[in-house]
Amino acid sequence: MATGLTEFLDNFVKNHDNRQLLAIPLAVLAVSLAVLLVSFASSGSPVTLGMEFQGGTQISVETTDSPAVLEEMYSSYPIKDARQAGSRVIMQFGVMDNEEQRQLEEDVMGRFSNVEIKQIGPVYGQELQVQALQAIFISFIGMSIVVFLIFRSVVPSFAVVLSAFSDIIIAAAFMRVAGIDLSLGTVAALLMLIGYSVDSDILLTNRVLKRRGLVEEKVSRAMQTGITMTTTTLAALVVMYVVSTFPYLVIPSFTQITLLSQISSVLIVGLLADIMNTWLLNTGILRWYVMKPEFRGRYNR
Repeated sequence: MATGLTEFLDNFVKNHDNRQLLAIPLAVLAVSLAVLLVSFASSGSPVTLGMEFQGGTQISVETTDSPAVLEEMYSSYPIKDARQAGSRVIMQFGVMDNEEQRQLEEDVMGRFSNVEIKQIGPVYGQELQVQALQAIFISFIGMSIVVFLIFRSVVPSFAVVLSAFSDIIIAAAFMRVAGIDLSLGTVAALLMLIGYSVDSDILLTNRVLKRRGLVEEKVSRAMQTGITMTTTTLAALVVMYVVSTFPYLVIPSFTQITLLSQISSVLIVGLLADIMNTWLLNTGILRWYVMKPEFRGRYNR
């Protein structure tokens, strides 16, 4: 798989000019930004916020009733999700006033035994939102500083940061379209994407700027290494997605592990976006930069 993909991308890069390489990833980035902006305008948030970030109540009960039955049973309350977890069903509800919260708890406690109730207040949820945004912002700032210190040049450093930014935006747009909530787990996945993106981008930039040889040859050698790294990670993530989403295919008594399923799907889409952004977007910018008349003799030899 890695060899075939490498050959395809290598031929594509060699047979298209820099503008053509930039057009595809920039178009995908523009569409992704449009999705997030429309979501923000309509709902006040670019992605759907999970319970951790908007507050709510999670109730876990031991029952033989299906999640669909419980969703119908509690449809008069702001129920957002109900899923099976072994012999239990976990229900998530939006923010309620004190009286509605009390009625719900009394209803559940009266119907079921072995009930677990977890509440997150809206104020705490807003604090977690701020902390998540700070974590992503600090990660980008730290990444930008380190990349600039390594290459001491604005354009290559900008290309690395732009590629990582595009990976995050595309993954976030996918979350919005696929209905994946922003949770602590998916925030961790987005932060991991920054690391994956920087890894492949620095590999490419380092090979092009600090190795001897023709630019096309240096890009090809970097691509062979980078695609192998990324496809290896993708293979592991696909296995993780299948096992967490369809565990009953392996062990019939097992049920879906929603958090791992969401994390793996976000990472898969993000890494596919990273392949595009690294080997089309970043390569196009770098190739334009090193072929400028003042740099051609330095980097293309």
